[in-house]
Amino acid sequence: MVTGSSRVMAVLGPTNTGKTHYAIERMLGHRTGVIGLPLRLLAREVYDRIVAIRGPSVVALVTGEERIVPPRTQYWVCTVEAMPEGMGCDFLAVDEIQLCADPERGHVFTDRLLRSRGLHETLFLGSDTMRGPIAELVPEARFVQRERMSQLVYSGAKKVSRMPPRSAIVGFSVDNVYAIAELIRRQKGGAAVVMGALSPRTRNAQVALYQNGEVDYLVATDAIGMGLNLDIDHVAFSSLTKFDGRRMRPLAPNELAQIAGRAGRGMSHGTFGVTGEARPLDDGVAQAIMEHRFTPLKKLNWRNPGLQFGSCDALIRSLEASPDNENLVKARDADDLVALRTLSASAEVAARASDAVSVRLLWDVCRIPDFRGISHAEHAALLEVIFNHLHQNGQVPDDWIARQIKRIDRTDGDIDALSKRLAFIRTWTYVAQRKGWTRDESHWRGHTRAVEDRVSDALHERLTQRFVDRRTSVLLRRLKQKEALLAEVNEKGDVTVEGEFVGRLEGFRFRADKGAAGAEEKALKSASLQALAPQFHLRADRFYNAPDTEIDFTEQGGLMWGDSAIGKLVAGSEPLKPRIEVFVDDVAGPEVIQKVERRLQHFIDRKIAALFEPLLNLQRDETLNGLARGFAFRMVEAYGILPRSEVAQEVKDLDQDARAALRKHGMRFGQFTIFMPLLLKPAPTRLRLVLWALAKNLQEFPEAPPPGLVTVPAVKDAPGGYHTMCGYREAGERAIRIDMLERLADMLRAENSRAGFEAKPDMLSITGMTLEQFADLMGGLGYRAERGEREKVKPADKVMPDPVEAPAGTGTEDETVSEDTPVMDRGDDAPAGGVVEAPETPAPADIVEETADIPADGIAPIAEEKAEEPEVPAEIPEMSETEVAPGTAADAEIAGPETEVYFTFTWGRTPNHNARSKGPRGAGAGKAPQGKGKPRGKKPQGKGKPQSGGNYSARPPKNEKKIDPDNPFAAALMGLKDKK
Repeated sequence: MVTGSSRVMAVLGPTNTGKTHYAIERMLGHRTGVIGLPLRLLAREVYDRIVAIRGPSVVALVTGEERIVPPRTQYWVCTVEAMPEGMGCDFLAVDEIQLCADPERGHVFTDRLLRSRGLHETLFLGSDTMRGPIAELVPEARFVQRERMSQLVYSGAKKVSRMPPRSAIVGFSVDNVYAIAELIRRQKGGAAVVMGALSPRTRNAQVALYQNGEVDYLVATDAIGMGLNLDIDHVAFSSLTKFDGRRMRPLAPNELAQIAGRAGRGMSHGTFGVTGEARPLDDGVAQAIMEHRFTPLKKLNWRNPGLQFGSCDALIRSLEASPDNENLVKARDADDLVALRTLSASAEVAARASDAVSVRLLWDVCRIPDFRGISHAEHAALLEVIFNHLHQNGQVPDDWIARQIKRIDRTDGDIDALSKRLAFIRTWTYVAQRKGWTRDESHWRGHTRAVEDRVSDALHERLTQRFVDRRTSVLLRRLKQKEALLAEVNEKGDVTVEGEFVGRLEGFRFRADKGAAGAEEKALKSASLQALAPQFHLRADRFYNAPDTEIDFTEQGGLMWGDSAIGKLVAGSEPLKPRIEVFVDDVAGPEVIQKVERRLQHFIDRKIAALFEPLLNLQRDETLNGLARGFAFRMVEAYGILPRSEVAQEVKDLDQDARAALRKHGMRFGQFTIFMPLLLKPAPTRLRLVLWALAKNLQEFPEAPPPGLVTVPAVKDAPGGYHTMCGYREAGERAIRIDMLERLADMLRAENSRAGFEAKPDMLSITGMTLEQFADLMGGLGYRAERGEREKVKPADKVMPDPVEAPAGTGTEDETVSEDTPVMDRGDDAPAGGVVEAPETPAPADIVEETADIPADGIAPIAEEKAEEPEVPAEIPEMSETEVAPGTAADAEIAGPETEVYFTFTWGRTPNHNARSKGPRGAGAGKAPQGKGKPRGKKPQGKGKPQSGGNYSARPPKNEKKIDPDNPFAAALMGLKDKK
């Protein structure tokens, strides 16, 4: 033990008593001094403070991996292990002297307590628990008690999401620290990370994030308990146990107090508690921490300082020696002693370490810390290589150390990869700091420091990227400081607040960036919406003055402004008066909401007025009365389309005047549907479907068919009335547009639906269907289709007769129309769009409305008049066997006759609207209507041309059209007519 005339003082007390600050002041009061600190992080902090006072030319920093020693050094700031011995400084201080009881490093602190002294003054700084051991081992020491400058209060357990700002959450493993930091980032915007394994550069950069207020939370290991001075208001323990290098053990109350004491710096009070899975502290433990009452230390760890370097065995025996003082206890085997035992067992090492100098060199190599932490065997293998180089060459070869460093000098990878590289470079930084171990010490010190700095910066960047959301932290800090936030919105709707992208403004709703989640998203949205308040008013003014061309509605009832949804339609009190529900964030305020709602209501009202003008005129016509007014009301309720079967009786009850009044508004009384042709256009149809779906309260609105199609596939499981609202009528597997259906009905009236008829080319042309599809359609309309096959008749070669002049103004009857002949639409009394209205004059007894036994929505079978007997053609001479009939192929006899499929349609009485025909035969199944006698017409038989039958009709015969004399085919047409 060292005793002397120098003044020895033990400054003891809890945390936040200003002990370290007092020691710095005392040291600067002397000409020279040295201070030993427990962590290189704290050593760097103290070094920076002294440099700020005295300048860098007189202050040295010496740690295991860093050595800054100016030529005129007066003050030495070191880690306890790196404190120089025998310098004879005027002042010497050792901080956190209670670490004498630490199982791993305690023997170093105990050695400084017993053997290190300043020439004029010596200070030992630490906890009250050291009073007894210091009094026993250093009897000349005087004690100075310092009281805590602020109160420390236990606040119990809190969830991480409820952690107050300026809090430090303490974990005792890297995985635990990272998990908590990730949770804090999601919940609070970000956290700084501080661990003992970080380099001073990384640690200082992380602490700066916290100290500058960029983040309000710090996640750390127990490294913050060793004198790091941070502005912490609350300390929360995520665990109450730690791994001490050998086993998991609970933390002692004095260890908890050392960490909890970081809360409440200076005169500010602090709190501590638990979080996560840590159980609440016992009342006794919590009270002891608050009152700073802990069990005094009895035993200090000790290792023999009098080492024997005669041989490896002698050195090991001296290190294993036991103390002779009852206040001391032999320290457990440290990493350096374990490495010495391993290396001394190597034959090559034992052969080299044969003298005191070699044994001392071996011991210096064994004291290289195991920064990598891979395994004792791996660490010993590396130390053996270094020792062999030093013993054989006197230094570590440049090329070998360069290769080791080159593998580490990379900044790619994640946090774990960078942390490992940082641990590896620390080994070579330590080697470079040893005097005489490298050929060019300054080069390798600078090189290893540069690599460590690069890796440290990369690690800080990765930590910040992973655990700090700068965007959220900036916004929250500005909000906390009640500063006005500047928001900008570009043409695409991207929102930036204080230069940080925070999300997009879609119409009048803010969508936070998808990278945010949970509480982070809430915080981000809250901050952004406050900044966006002026933008909402500017956007509302621009929208209110926007033309209708910028606004539209969707088939699902949504209201769009450009690409942004800003509202939707909801059912109103009347079919043509829907209401508006706007999509506007509440923070925009009621003024913006009302302005958007008014503008959208104006838009939809004008849209309905434009597209449903005939219907609105019908609704407002005051001249309508009686049945006509009631029928108009029904029409408005049905959005301009009514199946005739639903209003058959009302239609019969309307007199001609009432019908004429309704026709003035564009209403058409068709055989199947009562409708307004102008409302069948695509735009009114699209809006009608939306309004109808709103009134029906449908969850999913059906879409309108593509415009311009005569028939479309029937939609299975469609809501009732869907096809009607689309302007179509379902018939079999397809649905046909109602105006084209009425034109087809006009064609079918001229056919003998009782005796049977075939489809004409103009019927197929008007529907755009194949014969098979047309048969299915007819089945859906109530007809029975019978399929047959027959020999296909080839067109005969004929000589065109000489043109015959026809009288002026004459026309031709409808001639035989081939499939290639264009079908001419009826032009007389046909409304715009090619819609033909059924005749309104009273029809004969077999017309739809006056036939009692025909369904109202069916097509009445019309009896055909008896046709005149065909003329007998002149006798044609027989052809010889070698002659080929005109129009007949030469190999016709070999190929056989060509057949064709045809269908014969008869009235089936009961239309089958919903049946899905499997084939033409099943279409329109039903019995033909039976009259008082058999039909006078004959059904077409088998192969060949169908036999002509009588055409009995109540209609007067049509006036024959005169043949146009200017028609180049007039003579041919007249010749065909004459042959009939």
